[in-house]
Amino acid sequence: MHLAVIGAGWAGLAAAVEATARGHRVMLAEMAPAAGGRARRAGTDGGLPLDNGQHILIGAYTETLRLMRQVGVEPRDALLRMPLTLAFADGGVLALPAGRPATAFARAVLARRGWRWRERLALLLAASGWARGGFGCDPGLSVAQLTAALPARIRAELIDPLCIAALNTPAATASASVFLRVLRDALFSGPGSADLLLPRVDLSALWPDAALAWLEARGADIRLARRVARIEPDLQGTNQRGAGWRVDGERFDAVVLASSSVEAARLARPVAPAWAERAAALRHEPIATVVLRARGARLSHPLLALRESAAEPAQFVLDLGRLRGIDGVFAFVISGASAWTARGSEATARAVLEQARRALAGQVHTAFERVRIFTEKRATFLCMPDLQRPAQPVARRLVAAGDYVAGPYPATLEGAVRSGVGAIDALENEAASSEAPAQRRANGAASGSPMKTPC
Repeated sequence: MHLAVIGAGWAGLAAAVEATARGHRVMLAEMAPAAGGRARRAGTDGGLPLDNGQHILIGAYTETLRLMRQVGVEPRDALLRMPLTLAFADGGVLALPAGRPATAFARAVLARRGWRWRERLALLLAASGWARGGFGCDPGLSVAQLTAALPARIRAELIDPLCIAALNTPAATASASVFLRVLRDALFSGPGSADLLLPRVDLSALWPDAALAWLEARGADIRLARRVARIEPDLQGTNQRGAGWRVDGERFDAVVLASSSVEAARLARPVAPAWAERAAALRHEPIATVVLRARGARLSHPLLALRESAAEPAQFVLDLGRLRGIDGVFAFVISGASAWTARGSEATARAVLEQARRALAGQVHTAFERVRIFTEKRATFLCMPDLQRPAQPVARRLVAAGDYVAGPYPATLEGAVRSGVGAIDALENEAASSEAPAQRRANGAASGSPMKTPC
């Protein structure tokens, strides 16, 4: 097939790479001047590339890791793999040892200092109950409702940080069923699935740059800084595959809408208004990243959890210098950042600067300097209970790809990549099912026997 992939974020790149690997011809259009979408390089400081947001992978991201290797990126070099470790800046560490995930989780909980025995037992009993239930629950439940019986310390020091990190939605309004799916795949799907994979390089170098080079080397038509104005059915197109689509007047056999949900809704509205309305109705939540420098400083862990409060916005800090070879650069992450983005960048940066001085006083003994603040206003969709996400099929030979498309994962890199691969699966399955009746008719004509109408 000759495919148009609209959008070169991680979902669009995944669709383009997968389609090219399977022998299809691809045109990839991206409205921005660079690929990568919400996970890309956005600038530099003192020779250190800075990203438009921070992303952490885990060992369960099998499709992302597979496609990294496909385009020549070796995960062992580009990512720091370490056991799942939730360490707080003011003390307290939950670290999974090596071994089978379920056993490792139990050992980590039992070894966690600062938790009482009844608190540890309550968590293990709850986790066992979730496992016995297949990590499923009423889709109308929130994470807060699911975990209401757990001790307050467990919710504050484990459930809430994991929920905001994975779903970018506070536990009070986050989908419990999606949260349990993340826990299942991360903690209980096999050895290494829960490992943290922290980028040693900027996010563009992690995959988008290599994906573009791989596509170009195989003849893909890459069009950056090109916003598609319209798509429409090719009612007059005739070839062995039947009618297709026109993208700004140019004919393609099929189209993958891999742009943002807002942009995809705009393009789909004339041809699939119901799908477009569902995509446009999604609510989004921002993520802000404040980059600070403290010359010569290093943290005890590459990733630390912070205590969030009304005056302290950040939930995590990454030691970018430790990860990328230049000491003293730190990225403070504010997930679920709508309240802080409403106050403005200056107020947010000042609050994080004060939080850093207080929270890291025991580890950082030089002055913090503000470097830059990045805000992704539509970083993720709000992953709420009973959320109805738009389906992957949009219309005939038209499919959507993106982390917002219906699926088991929240808005993550793995969700985007899997959606991109799934878009190519869907188009190939549709083509195969439409070609089967034609083949049967041809066989019937050749044999002189009448065709029977299938049930």
